[in-house]
Order: sequence, then C-alpha cells, then structure tokens
Amino acid sequence: MNLFSTLTFAIAMLILAASPGPGVFATVSRSLSSGFRPALTVITGIILGDIIFLLFAIFGLAFLAQTLGHFFNIVKLLGGGYLIWQGIKIFRSDAGLTDANAKAATSKAGNFIAGLFITLGNPKVILFYCGFLPTFVSLTELTLSDIFIIIAVITTVLAAVLGSYAWLASSARKLLKTPHQVKRLNRVAGGIMATTGIIIASRS
Repeated sequence: MNLFSTLTFAIAMLILAASPGPGVFATVSRSLSSGFRPALTVITGIILGDIIFLLFAIFGLAFLAQTLGHFFNIVKLLGGGYLIWQGIKIFRSDAGLTDANAKAATSKAGNFIAGLFITLGNPKVILFYCGFLPTFVSLTELTLSDIFIIIAVITTVLAAVLGSYAWLASSARKLLKTPHQVKRLNRVAGGIMATTGIIIASRS
C-alpha cells in the first residue's frame, strides 16, 4: 500500500468507526457503568473481531464465513443474550457501588468476550471488508507488510475513536456524586447495554 491509499483508508475507517453502532453503544455503556479501563477491554475484543474478519477477506475465506451461517447465528444470539444480561445487572446495580466494586462486577474476560461477540455476531462485517477494502488495494496483491499496515490502521483508528467515546463517558460519570445520580446513570448505562444486545440478537 502506498501512502495515499493508506491515508484514504484510515480516513474512511475513521468516519465509519465514529458512526454510532453496537460497538460505540457497548463501549459507552461499559465506561459509564464501570469506568475507562473496563471499556478498553471491550474495545480490545471489538478490534480482534474486526481483524479476524479482515483476515477472512484477505485470504479469500469469505465463502467460509458465508457457509458458517448457523455458527454466526449462535454467536449472535449468545452475544446478544450476554449483553442483555450485563445490561440488566448494570440497571439493577446498587447506587452506592464504589468504583472498585463496579470494576470488579465484570471480569476482564467478560468484557473482552462482550466486545468480541459484538463483531463476530455480525457476519455482515466480512462483507464490509470484502467490498470496501478492495477499493483501496487489490487483496490478491497484498504483501505481508501491507497486511500489517492495514491491521495497524484498523487497530489505531478503532482504539482512538472508541477510546475517545470511553474517555468522554468516563469523564461524565465522574461528575455524578449523589446516590440518586449514580442510580440514574446505572439505569441509562444498563438500558444502552441491553438495547445493544437486542440489536445484535435481532440483526439479520
């Protein structure tokens, strides 16, 4: 990839990543309920899911992804159900929950899996990479260094965009001091998380 194609792809990824969607909603919800660091673990799972689908596209495995329809349906339902369950837990959280307890409420593995399910539960992502990436570079002519560049662009852009959402949500969370405010925040965050789960589970 040359500099121009790399920059244009990065700009396109930036626009797409900044658009509200399940990844943004789940990141904001986790940051509102548990803080910035737990949200980073969710973001890591989202990024890994994107990289997996990217590799499917690069190595010509789109047909494999399409034939695994039942697998993706199972992942989609499991992921959606998991996020709905997390949303209910957040919604019902004690208004007096401390920062330490809030961060411990969900393990790092749980946050990571939630992020991964958000991407893997959406088989249309593979179609995005198969249809979108070839407008910038020929998938059949990519070198190993090109693949690493693309992965670096995806990782950097998603981390920067979703990390910014997480930081803003975490900053807003710190402004709330009274138990009543915290309880309302938990309800908002739990509602967002559960809604994200419903969107993923019902997406065709």
